[in-house]
Amino acid sequence: YKEWVFRQYDHMVQVYTVFLPGADAALLRIKGSRKALAVSLDGNSLYTRLDPKTGAKIAVAEACRNLACIGARPVGVTNCLNFGNPEKPEVMWQFEQAVEGMAEACRTFGIPVTGGNVSFYNDTEGLSIHPTPVLGIVGILDDIRKALSPGFKAAGDVVVLIGENREELGGSEYLRVVHNLEAGAPPSIDLEREKRLQEFCLDAIEAGLVRSAHDLSEGGLAVALAECVFHGRRKLGCSVALEDSLRPDTLLFGESQSRILVTCRRKDLD
Repeated sequence: YKEWVFRQYDHMVQVYTVFLPGADAALLRIKGSRKALAVSLDGNSLYTRLDPKTGAKIAVAEACRNLACIGARPVGVTNCLNFGNPEKPEVMWQFEQAVEGMAEACRTFGIPVTGGNVSFYNDTEGLSIHPTPVLGIVGILDDIRKALSPGFKAAGDVVVLIGENREELGGSEYLRVVHNLEAGAPPSIDLEREKRLQEFCLDAIEAGLVRSAHDLSEGGLAVALAECVFHGRRKLGCSVALEDSLRPDTLLFGESQSRILVTCRRKDLD
């Protein structure tokens, strides 16, 4: 659905771009070096409306997770914080909670906020926009030869879900699109657990054990699997065993955090 944007913009400027649009993060080569610069931009306004502090934490965590999926470690943050009229107590409370959540997440990942901006008074006819903190996080990939893209790579590879499925449908695209509901509590997030997940993914990539990686976010497991099919150079499908006690809609479309889909050669599974 973002294709209309990148079809109008030259995403291959000066041929620094490593991946075509659709990867978890943009990757730019640094000429004369094996290092590369990774950039991710994330935010979920519905999560932040339902729980401002948690929504802001997730925005930071997801941006870092997107960097981890291509093999990069985060080094710095900028932001664009978009809110309604701050003269309304509830809007100022949303802003305060979002900043606190963002700060906590940045401390967990050890990344400084180098700058950003705040946009207030985004109201129309007295109605405020959903609070929308957008995080831009930059990372470094030490060896561009180890960069990963999200698409399935080869027939016979094993699909592995790293992380835990939980019964969390609040704030999901499934509720919004299928049931026309913007309700419930957004997914919970344990920042320390999230950091361990990302470090595990980065270590596996560094060791050459992973063939592709893709984070689970909007749309949940079913959408992530479909995206892995779309983004492969070869259009490879998959057969998966969903061995979980959760009810099917929660398992397929729940948006629990701290999950990454990876593929590996069968010999590397253990």
